[in-house]
Amino acid sequence: MWEGQARAARREIAALATAGLDVAQLHTAAIDVVDRVVASGLTCWASMDPDTVVISSMTSGVNRIPPQYEPRLAEAEYAGTDRNSFAELARRPFPVARLSDLPYRDVVGNRRLNEVWRPLGLDHELRAAFTVDGACWGAAGLVRDGTEFTDREVEFLASVSPVIAAATRIAVRTNAHGHRGAPGPSIVVTGPRGEPRAVTPAASAWQDELDQIAPGRFLVLLRAVVTGALAAASGSFQARVQAATGGWVILQASRLISDDDDPQLVVTIEPASGHHLVTMLLVAYGLTSREREICLEVISGHTTGEIADRLSISPHTVQDHLKAAFLKVGVRSRGELVATLRPDDLTHN
Repeated sequence: MWEGQARAARREIAALATAGLDVAQLHTAAIDVVDRVVASGLTCWASMDPDTVVISSMTSGVNRIPPQYEPRLAEAEYAGTDRNSFAELARRPFPVARLSDLPYRDVVGNRRLNEVWRPLGLDHELRAAFTVDGACWGAAGLVRDGTEFTDREVEFLASVSPVIAAATRIAVRTNAHGHRGAPGPSIVVTGPRGEPRAVTPAASAWQDELDQIAPGRFLVLLRAVVTGALAAASGSFQARVQAATGGWVILQASRLISDDDDPQLVVTIEPASGHHLVTMLLVAYGLTSREREICLEVISGHTTGEIADRLSISPHTVQDHLKAAFLKVGVRSRGELVATLRPDDLTHN
């Protein structure tokens, strides 16, 4: 029976992909489709940056996670200690997993379960990464109390996940544009849990902008990038997120030199430039790594001969890759390709 439900759900979600919805609208509608088959007490879907597998926006089901638990969930997601993180699932051939299928020690020590779900009266978790063509465009967490998620529910979610990924990729493709009319770069100095200790006026304006999505969103994002920076060997962590206006914003957290007992970090916030966004658009159109490389050269203003020399390939090969890129993007010339792939604020290298 679930196979028929999955086919119907895939058709319905595929239809949503052609409706011109943005990511939040798409996910809201797709949540309703999935919930008919896989009931949950609480569900939260994320759109993901396919380059970094970092959450860029969140969409909840009918019931929202109480605001006081969102920072705990963000910290658990990026700390690298809990199994079945979205980033981990995105790397798996089968990107759907129940918490209960993990080894006992991983279940009893799971921060999401102990610090978020159980205090909310929920004890069963099912998570999925939405991947297509090797890229992760979204993910979902479903939790409920009472009954465990069944094998058929797991199989259903795995069956519809690729079409959700493809639909999300289309929504990103039609909504990826730079931020407009917002303050310039701003700085927040935080403690090790992302708590603000110094905030510039421009950063306060960004807080107002991001909190239009959901109250407390700004602080949740600070916690996420700070946790990622503390866990990264480089001491730096970057995320692309969408603001309430639909534009994209870059948050970059970096560790500062300070007392190890009380580390401080700096988070810079700025509108995403075309350089930040063009690689995401290239992936969204399904271009291969070589096609993306050549398109970036075209965007930079290089001729076919220059591209061939720079990449150590023949001019004929460059043209073949460009023809394939034209077909995927739906353009007929270099000028149209640049106009489609390059946001307005992208300048030549």
